[in-house]
Amino acid sequence: MSDIFRETEVGARYAKAVFELAEADGKLEAVHKDLTSLKALLVESADLRRLLTSQAFSSDDKLSGLTAVTKKAKFNALTQKALGLAAQNGRLDQLFGLLTAFFRLYDTKKGVVAAEVTSAVALDDAQLAALKSELAKSLGRDPVINAIVDPAILGGLKVRVGSRLFDASLKTQLDSLKFALKRA
Repeated sequence: MSDIFRETEVGARYAKAVFELAEADGKLEAVHKDLTSLKALLVESADLRRLLTSQAFSSDDKLSGLTAVTKKAKFNALTQKALGLAAQNGRLDQLFGLLTAFFRLYDTKKGVVAAEVTSAVALDDAQLAALKSELAKSLGRDPVINAIVDPAILGGLKVRVGSRLFDASLKTQLDSLKFALKRA
């Protein structure tokens, strides 16, 4: 699921425009709240994701569906206009990248650093709290942790903060050992 929320160049341009407009109008918090709700809806609803990403639906159908969702959720008028403009321009396929870029801009403004933590099994609340505390010490800022479960890493953790990756996964360690044995 997290793969669809990769930031894209077009999504980043739309996000920057929405962010700057919301900030100028004093509606940044309202737009952030709306987009957070929209992301949650996209994560929960396979039908909504399919509607927005499928080529089987026209831009008008996508706009109608998204408009119905935003009105029912009582989104801010600025959020509705921004999403409507993206739909009219046939750019709803960039919505996931827009959301990711918007949240990055918002976090930067608020002084928050995002950390993507991948583990082989789901981390419990105590483990997440300890990890957040250690990251806060090393980064000097409070991180927002996005926890991802990937059984393929076998054990350990991968932590990505910005462009830095700290890989302490069992899979990487085994791969390194295998490579070293081949060279010996």
